[in-house]
Amino acid sequence: MLRIAHLDTGKDLRGGQYQLLLLAQGLRERGHDQVIVCPEGSALDAAARRRGLAVLPLPLHNTARAAFHLRRFLRARHFQILHAHDGRGQTISWIASRGLPVLRVASRRVTFLPRHRLSHALKYRCTCHAVIAVSQFIQKLLIQSGIPATKIEVIYDGIDFPESLPGTEEKSSIRKSFQLDDRHFVIGHAGTFTSEKGQEIAIQAFQLLERVLPNARLLLAGDGPLLEALKRKYTIAEPQGKIRFVGYLDNLSGFMNCLDLFIMPSLAEGLGSSALIAMAHGVPVIASRVGGLPEIVEEQTTGWLVEPGSPGALAERIISIASDKPRLQRAGLHARETARRFTTKMMTDKIEALYCRLMERPMPAG
Repeated sequence: MLRIAHLDTGKDLRGGQYQLLLLAQGLRERGHDQVIVCPEGSALDAAARRRGLAVLPLPLHNTARAAFHLRRFLRARHFQILHAHDGRGQTISWIASRGLPVLRVASRRVTFLPRHRLSHALKYRCTCHAVIAVSQFIQKLLIQSGIPATKIEVIYDGIDFPESLPGTEEKSSIRKSFQLDDRHFVIGHAGTFTSEKGQEIAIQAFQLLERVLPNARLLLAGDGPLLEALKRKYTIAEPQGKIRFVGYLDNLSGFMNCLDLFIMPSLAEGLGSSALIAMAHGVPVIASRVGGLPEIVEEQTTGWLVEPGSPGALAERIISIASDKPRLQRAGLHARETARRFTTKMMTDKIEALYCRLMERPMPAG
């Protein structure tokens, strides 16, 4: 049994926090002792407690104070692995555990190269024992910033794979819950409403195609800082409700099961776990050719790739495939088979194996 502390400093519940929860639940089933270290009163704090996971809430508005509390906890409980799931968390992890017999692991999922590459390289070379990149694209960015390839391990995000999909009648019922029926061609997107996720590009593309595809509907799931601004800007122009903001959904299965097509017009993306969830539900994907998305969306097989930032290119691609039901069905079947390679179990297996390999090495000083 390993004793593992997971550290994340985000206040919202986004993709990285969901991956932390999936990992912690998978490791709990294997008997490991864990605690989730996160901001006091954060969405992750509440979500972890709902799942019965132990939580150490920290006052993360002050880095030094947070590190002091974490260090005292680590010394009292003798944790072996300290896994930071974001950049600020890695800084706190290092400060809190210097000189303690703790192995530090850092997950990296963001796509930007830091302004100060030397300090970034030193941070990950000197303050952790292994770095997890969520895609080959992220791995390349890390190497470009000066981090040794030997310290980096690519471990893709995991998803809960549904073993069965709804039949025709059940799917019709799910659509009715969204005020849709079988005549509609339903396009969906799920993600936090931030500029890099491309929701406005999705809306602009839909406005270009709606005259050609009058039965098309666009469902946008999620919340975030840009949600209210987009709702004010576009719902007035859509009195028939062809563009719908369905809000935050804790479980995306019902949402994915009512779609004909999933789109991910991101401007930046470490991997794209919501696209993987769609694929696991047999829904083909149109995604931007950015970040880690080309590693999961195979052109003409599991979906299609378009240039980022182009509503016209996205609209053109949707129109070209919307009327070809057999083509969509084939792509959906291939997408589902591809998604089998990205399960939560596989992610947990690989991260657990990494922890164990680190434990077998001599403990470095400091």
